[in-house]
Amino acid sequence: MASCSAFGIQAGYCAAMDAPITARVCSALAESLDRDSETGRRVLDWAGEPVADALALRLVGGLHALHRAGVDPELSAVFAGVETDSARTVAILKATLVTQDAALLPWLDGPPQTNEAARSAGMLTGILHLAERYGPRFEVLEIGSSAGLNLLIDRYRFDLGGVNVGPSASPVTINPEWRGAPPPSAPVEIGSTRGVDIHPVDVADPAAAARLEAYVWVDAVERQTRLAAAIAMVREGGVDLAEGDAADWVEARLAEPQPKGVTRVLMHSVVWQYLPATSRERIRVAMDAAGARDGGATARLGDDGAESRSAPPRGPRTRLAGGTGDGTGCADACAWRLGRGALGAVRDTRLRHATWRLREGLRHQIRGRPGIAPGPPKLGRRS
Repeated sequence: MASCSAFGIQAGYCAAMDAPITARVCSALAESLDRDSETGRRVLDWAGEPVADALALRLVGGLHALHRAGVDPELSAVFAGVETDSARTVAILKATLVTQDAALLPWLDGPPQTNEAARSAGMLTGILHLAERYGPRFEVLEIGSSAGLNLLIDRYRFDLGGVNVGPSASPVTINPEWRGAPPPSAPVEIGSTRGVDIHPVDVADPAAAARLEAYVWVDAVERQTRLAAAIAMVREGGVDLAEGDAADWVEARLAEPQPKGVTRVLMHSVVWQYLPATSRERIRVAMDAAGARDGGATARLGDDGAESRSAPPRGPRTRLAGGTGDGTGCADACAWRLGRGALGAVRDTRLRHATWRLREGLRHQIRGRPGIAPGPPKLGRRS
């Protein structure tokens, strides 16, 4: 049955990402699911596409939450890696599905909320390249912010291939395992960070915070520690996180006056593909309008679409429109691969202000730490 097969597929992913305990739980669930509980029946009768719906991770998140709450010593033995016998693990999970049916059922209602502060390492890497070219001052906007952890980008400490950025006393240091040349060691001043989410997560609510923590695999100890520290930072200092539609919010933010000498960054982390096509187009149009304001040039960036597929593999450029004819008003554009994601940029070189979009996408996990691809090529001018 497709829903059971999804747990086996997820087990393979977990094993490949050095998460043996979570892999064992997923494999055992494929054998544990039956019709003795409402949770089991709902999983077995799943109407959607179980892999795409992250069905396995929904249920694993619920079980992990029970382990974290200490409700069942036998279940905790499985999640602690103490119980490794396959038959015993299947029996424990089968019993848990029945005894904890009411607690587990709501975890099937929605997809996992993955909040990983380390994703901001990719964002800041791009910002460092922008800072080298255009100066240190930035305004950061984010869509799909969820709990707002990326909005702490100005409060985290980063070690990016030996380039240290951010306050040295920060409770969170993000030190990804680096591949390739380090980014520029350029000064960065982030004046503000603002975000939006259609359903923002308020980590001041202990239940909401506990749910986020349950979605982090039990094997990922470093990530659990980082998430807990980031949640504490949000609770202490807050973030500017609004509830609303991404396209509506972007249109309003990009219509606001942009201070001279400040680069405006519009970023997201694994969100773009989930937006409706109409919303993506509205955001592209808003970016074009922001880049063209006051007579500047416009550029529409390839976004895993036809333009980016036909572009050269290093530093692909989109077709540019607008400009003054002598090149002084033309925009620079590049797409830079970050793992399986891309960084896109729009720059008005004559007015010396910019609207940028950083698209982080999925990055490789190496020993539980996000790997970073080599940096982008130098931006060039095209008239």
